[in-house]
This record gives sequence, structure tokens and C-alpha cells, in this order.
Amino acid sequence: MALMATTARTKLWRLLAGASRSGTSYCNDRILSVPLYRASSSSSPFSTAVTGTAPAEHRGFEILGVKEYEDYRRSLYGEITHKAVLVDAVGTLVVPSQPMAQIYRQIGEKYGVEYSEAEILNRYRRAYGRPWGKSRLRYVNDGRPFWQYIVSSSTGCSDSQYFEELYNYYTTNKAWHLCDPEAEKVFKALRKAGVKVAVVSNFDTRLRPVLRALNCEHWFDAVAVSAEVEAEKPNPIIFLKACELLGVKPEDVVHIGDDRRNDIWGARDAGCDAWLWGSDVYSFKEVAERIGVRV
Repeated sequence: MALMATTARTKLWRLLAGASRSGTSYCNDRILSVPLYRASSSSSPFSTAVTGTAPAEHRGFEILGVKEYEDYRRSLYGEITHKAVLVDAVGTLVVPSQPMAQIYRQIGEKYGVEYSEAEILNRYRRAYGRPWGKSRLRYVNDGRPFWQYIVSSSTGCSDSQYFEELYNYYTTNKAWHLCDPEAEKVFKALRKAGVKVAVVSNFDTRLRPVLRALNCEHWFDAVAVSAEVEAEKPNPIIFLKACELLGVKPEDVVHIGDDRRNDIWGARDAGCDAWLWGSDVYSFKEVAERIGVRV
């Protein structure tokens, strides 16, 4: 019986994975998924479809098996289909309040930065795309060596005071805002229903101060940061660590993130369910309702 259930789940999982991978193309440019910059808030997936009818590709994904999969999980686990929700940080939970290149230039002007925002952005992309020394991790501890390299490569300025001002700016509530204004209400409802919640992020050790600055650290039962775990998404180790911190099995977890490679494929490799923010789900309320928790 257990073998039959596992086989059925595996077949449906492959269908869902195939649908997700062959769906809407998603930008793989790393400019969209690391902590110090991110695109402007207007580019957030959340801003495109908070209410109203989901786009055609979203409806198509449902036709390809989501409803059936939800019903299947309820037949196995009961009305609430998952015991825990993992949430990506940048691009899902929070987004930068201003475009990276604008901030780099704005702060850098008094330090002699002359590059245009477009040039800073292009240089940033080139620098970030190169291998980072011999390390398999970009963010180690506070990430300063990596970000010093990125900032100087992007702006042509190696002034230590410039770097420190820029680095510290990204720990303040001026630099970030919540992607979904209903997030607090939803996470409270999830935890009240017995569903645990954790953040899983490729970030340096500034993530916790960022969450505190936005007054949302207490919303979560755990925070798994790549700089602390010493594994970056899509490495399944970071997802497994989050599960360990929550005391749940991977198959009882769904991860929500905006990066198809890092979040969706990485979580699935760890054995978790995974939904793409801005494609499979558009708000945390939708996440809660899909797993069976009313908000």
C-alpha cells in the first residue's frame, strides 16, 4: 500500500515538475536573486497579480495537475496538506525599495563614482557571473570580501568608507520593504493552525538584522541562512537544514520562492514540495488557502 502511494506520488510529482520547467520562461540572470541589489519593487512578481484572474500560464498549470495533487495530499495527510512552509527572502518575502544601480550611484557620487546606472548594472552582472575565487560559497559569514569585490568591480571605487556606507545601508528598513502587505496576518494564521514557517535564503549574516529592521523576525519559527548553513540554494542541504530546524520531514514541507532553479528545483531535490512565486502562487494568502488554512 505504501509502495503504491509512493509510486503514485512520484508519477504526479514528475508531471508537476515537467509542467513547471516547461512553463513560462524565467529570468536566470543572477541580478534577480542576490541580497545586495535586486530590481525595483515594480518588478516584483507580487505587484503584477495580487488580485483578479491569474494569467493563462497559471491556469494552465492548474489544469496540468495541481488540483489533483492537492486532493491527493488531502487524502493522505488530511485537510491541511503541509506541516511547514519555507519562504525565500529576497524577491518573495522582501524586495529592495530602490534599484541596486541607483543606490550604488547615489551613495557613490560623493566618493567619486562616475559610472551611469546602466554601466554599474552591466559591470555588476559581469562581476557576479565570474567564479568567486576557489570558494563554493559567495556568502561566508558577513560576506564582506565578496561584496567588496562586487562593489569595486561595479563602480570602479574601492574607497572603504563608500563600501561600509553601502553595506550598512542594506541592513536598514530604508533598503527593503515587504513584498506582500498581508504577510504578517497569513503567517500568524499558519502558525495558529499548527503549520511551522521558516525563511530559507542565500544571504550573508545581515539577513537577521534585516528581518529585525522590518519587524518580522518573530513571524518565523526558524531562519536558514546560506552563510550560516554553509550551503547555498539550489544545494538541497540548506532545505534539509531548515526541515531539521523545524523538526519536520521534507515531504511534509512546501517551499515558496521566486527563482525556478534555486528555489523550485533545489527544494524538490531535497524532497520538498515547491511553488514558484509569481507563477504558481501570487500571495501568501493563496499559499495558506492551498494548503488548507483559512485566513
